[in-house]
Amino acid sequence: MSFFKKILGSLFANTSEQSGPNESQYLPEKELPIDEEFTFNFKSNGGKFLYCETETEVQDTFVSILMENDWFESEAITFESNLIPMLRDNRIHYNQPKNPLFLLTTCESLIADEGSILFSSKQVSHLKPLELPNNIVVIATTSQITRSKSDGLREIKKKYQTVFPTNITTFKCFEPTKEDHFLNYGSTPKNLYLLLLEDL
Repeated sequence: MSFFKKILGSLFANTSEQSGPNESQYLPEKELPIDEEFTFNFKSNGGKFLYCETETEVQDTFVSILMENDWFESEAITFESNLIPMLRDNRIHYNQPKNPLFLLTTCESLIADEGSILFSSKQVSHLKPLELPNNIVVIATTSQITRSKSDGLREIKKKYQTVFPTNITTFKCFEPTKEDHFLNYGSTPKNLYLLLLEDL
C-alpha cells in the first residue's frame, strides 16, 4: 500500500473502528507510525503537504505551485546546484536575486513528533529564518522522516562523517498564529510547501 493511501486511510478512519471491542481504555495509547504522525503534526502546524509518487509528479506539482502563486519569471534562491534546473526550466531568476519570492530547497529530516523540518547550512547557508524569503518550497522523501529531533541529528552525523554542517535549525511554524503562544516565541512563520516523494 502506498504511503499516500495509508495516510488517507488512517487520518479519515472512524475512531470507533480503530479501537477493538476487547481493548481496555486503561492500556497506553498505540504509537502512530512515524509517517502518519509527521503528516498530522505538519498539517496542524499549517504546512502544505503535497504527496508525489514519481519525480515527474514532483516537477508537475512544482509548476502548479508556481501557477497558483504567479511566480513565473520571478526571482528565487537555492543553495543546492541540483535544484537549479527546476528554476531555470521555469524561467525563475536565481543568479544573485535582489528580491527572491521563495526558497527552493531540500532538507535534512522531517521530524514526526513536532511536524517540523530540519535544515542545515547545506540548504539554508548561513541565513537565519528571518533572512529567508517568506515562501519556501521543500522537496523531501519519505525515507527522511524520523521520529524525533535527536533521530534527525543522528542522521546528520551519519551522513556527514567528516565535514559536519553548521546552522542546524528546525522550522515548525508555517502560518501566523492568531494568539501569542510561548512555544512559538521568536519563531518566524513561513508559507511552506512540502513536496514529499515516495521512495520506500
